[in-house]
Amino acid sequence: MDKYSNFAELQGAEREDKDYRVVICERETSSTVIIAPHGGGIEPGTSEIALGIAADDLSVALFKGTKTKGNGNLHITSTNFDEPKCIALVQTAQNVIAIHGEGSNNKIVCIGGADTKLGAFIRASLEANGFQVKEHHNSMLQGKSSNNICNRGIRRMGVQLELAAGLRETFFESLTAKGRGKPTENLCNFSHGVREGLRSAGAL
Repeated sequence: MDKYSNFAELQGAEREDKDYRVVICERETSSTVIIAPHGGGIEPGTSEIALGIAADDLSVALFKGTKTKGNGNLHITSTNFDEPKCIALVQTAQNVIAIHGEGSNNKIVCIGGADTKLGAFIRASLEANGFQVKEHHNSMLQGKSSNNICNRGIRRMGVQLELAAGLRETFFESLTAKGRGKPTENLCNFSHGVREGLRSAGAL
């Protein structure tokens, strides 16, 4: 159960730029937004993965937990996530890719979201790059709801990628704040796989 049911509740109790930070980078030529709504220390590695995929040409929105501890309290479930600057950017996008962290030790990525066509392109590309891709067994983590942040772009459909902790750990020296500053080649491989899927679908 989340501590806060929406951003207004969180904002009333937490300090921006101390406990959390919102990062928005809008590229005018990009029709795609990569969002990590549980970045920083909330779901460690997700904001760095989003930035890796976005590179220097895709728009990106990050909500980052920056506490020294207790970042899990900043988690707002994807169907309730309503931070205004992130929402505003997502609503301008034709394609939305949401990056999340799942807690298992498996080295897998679970793909979901309402845009099954774009998802199929990304899945095929990730599998071609050696990644194991599945649909999550928990329907709550499949990103199908119309209220899910990934499905709130112009076309009302997007892609959700839930990366297991075991996979995220291979992308960095460790999932600590310091370790995430030292990415591995596998992060580049994953980012490349997602971008190739976007390119194949005409979304890049």
